[in-house]
Amino acid sequence: MELLNAIWNLVLALVAVVVTLLQSLVPWLPLIAWVAFWLLAVNWAKLYPALMQRGGIVGVLLIGLMTILVWGVIAPPDGGQYALFGLQVSNFVGKTVFVTGLFVIGAMCGSVQLSGMVAPCCLFEEPVVEEEHGHGHDDHH
Repeated sequence: MELLNAIWNLVLALVAVVVTLLQSLVPWLPLIAWVAFWLLAVNWAKLYPALMQRGGIVGVLLIGLMTILVWGVIAPPDGGQYALFGLQVSNFVGKTVFVTGLFVIGAMCGSVQLSGMVAPCCLFEEPVVEEEHGHGHDDHH
C-alpha cells in the first residue's frame, strides 16, 4: 500500500510540474510562434532579395507604421504610459518600441536561416517548371 501511495504522490508531483511549466510558457506562446514562423516557414533566400534589392522594405516599413498607428489608437495603455527599461514612455513611443522589436526579431530569424544554422529544418522545395517542347507549336487552338 505504501508503494501505491508513493507512486500516486509521484504522479501528482509530475502533474504539478507540468502544469507549472505550461503556466510559465503560455504567456510566451505568441512570441514563440512569431520566431518559429520567421525562422522555419519563410524562405529568406527569396524574401531577402525582394526586400533589399526590389524595394519591398518600403512596404514593410509602411505596414509597421500603420500597425503602430492603429494599435496605438485601439489599445492605449492603462494610465496612458508604458514603463520600458525604467522609463515612462507615451502610448505611440511604446508601440513603436514593440513593433520595432518584432521586426528586429523577424530579421534576426532571417539572418540565422541565411547563415545555414537551421538548414536541416528548412527544406523549401522549388516548384517544378514544365519544359517547353521548342518545336513552335502552340497548344492553344
